[in-house]
Amino acid sequence: MLNEKRVILMTRLAAYEQGEGKKNVAIGNYFRSDYLTINILKAFVCATIAYLIVFGLYVLYNFEVFMQDLYKIDLVVLAKSVLKYYVITVAAYVILTYVFCTYRYLKARKNLKAYYQNLKKLNSLYGVDGESTGKSGKRGGGKGRR
Repeated sequence: MLNEKRVILMTRLAAYEQGEGKKNVAIGNYFRSDYLTINILKAFVCATIAYLIVFGLYVLYNFEVFMQDLYKIDLVVLAKSVLKYYVITVAAYVILTYVFCTYRYLKARKNLKAYYQNLKKLNSLYGVDGESTGKSGKRGGGKGRR
């Protein structure tokens, strides 16, 4: 006999496993500090590459101006300015990544906790149903078929 509560719970668990559960399990396999460190390093590398691309495009766009004013430009001031904007860009991107990944990690852990509680509930429903169908639930000790 099918237990309607079990079927509903198994359907809900299967839907979670196929959808959001895959991402949450991947996130939940990490410690919080490891997950944040990996994502912050990725963000640092991506922000650096993006800054270099944007800076390169800016230089190419204003190449004629740079060539005309090459000897008039104070290179130390230019380097400080470029470095200042680089640090601001990377710091902002890393801070946003930290906040976003912390939120995502905590949400995944909360959802996984609920998922494991539902698994325990499903297991207990099997235990209750196993007693009502005449299964003893005992293992070993009895004589098997020969």
